[in-house]
Amino acid sequence: MSFLRAAAIALAAPVALVAAMPVQAAEFADFDRTAFEAAQAQGRPILLDVHAWWCPVCGSQARTIKRLATPEAYPKLIVFRINYDKQKEVWRSFGVSKQATLIAFHGRRETGRIAFMTDKAKIADLIASTGR
Repeated sequence: MSFLRAAAIALAAPVALVAAMPVQAAEFADFDRTAFEAAQAQGRPILLDVHAWWCPVCGSQARTIKRLATPEAYPKLIVFRINYDKQKEVWRSFGVSKQATLIAFHGRRETGRIAFMTDKAKIADLIASTGR
């Protein structure tokens, strides 16, 4: 195999890998009060994810959210991640007492919440409660 052909194959492999990766949600963002309130005012579907990097339940929830919240299913959904370790005042302002808490909103209306659960069906139902 020639050097040029080997280089072409090596360069094409990552492109093929990216094309085969699942599509991610319409929008993910670190929590920012101004952005959250703007999304509420627009009537957008919102999911708050109170997340700790060291929490295995949080990691499982995040993988499920990324699988379910595709742009095709939820084109207007925004997932705001609240850092459990660094944004204590924020998560407390939502009445949260522990990491791995997910809170769904449709605009300003809270539509549901779950805490410390990895059940994919319950997470799917929570996301669905935000509307589209």
